[in-house]
Amino acid sequence: MGFWKSLFSNPDTVSSSEKTKKEEETLDRRIGARADENRIVLSTDREIDLYDLEQLCDAVGWSRRPLHKVNKAIQHSFIVVSMWEVRGASKRLIGFARATSDCAFNATIWDVVIHPDSQSKGLGKALMKYLIKKLRREDISNITLFADAQVVEFYQRLGFIEDPEGIKGMFWYPD
Repeated sequence: MGFWKSLFSNPDTVSSSEKTKKEEETLDRRIGARADENRIVLSTDREIDLYDLEQLCDAVGWSRRPLHKVNKAIQHSFIVVSMWEVRGASKRLIGFARATSDCAFNATIWDVVIHPDSQSKGLGKALMKYLIKKLRREDISNITLFADAQVVEFYQRLGFIEDPEGIKGMFWYPD
């Protein structure tokens, strides 16, 4: 556990390129063969192939959404994080999450997904901690999300709780 703690408490672990406004972070976690062949990279670059994202969402059984709307959601998100498995010169999208925000107090996390082949390896936790770290750096103090029943325990282990003041989420849907 020391690795995860050091990864998210050290502000020097993130490298950014001012020229492209792209930010990436490599997790010191190797999957499969030699360390020089495989690595996991987290990125806040919004240039995500929508078909790759659609395949990732298909892999976990999510219903399809119109790609133009997915693109619009990504472009209007406060922070977008993608997770890539890099093998030599090729890379594969294995994780994704995004957050919307009022840019002052509140943010809501959406669309957290990890490819089934990469689940149960600590990568979902790493993705969430990375996103939370980014939100906290922006001085966002109230972070919310909506969770399906089968993943509530996962988010609870990350420190999320049901609203202690008993506030209930309300929804409006068109007829």
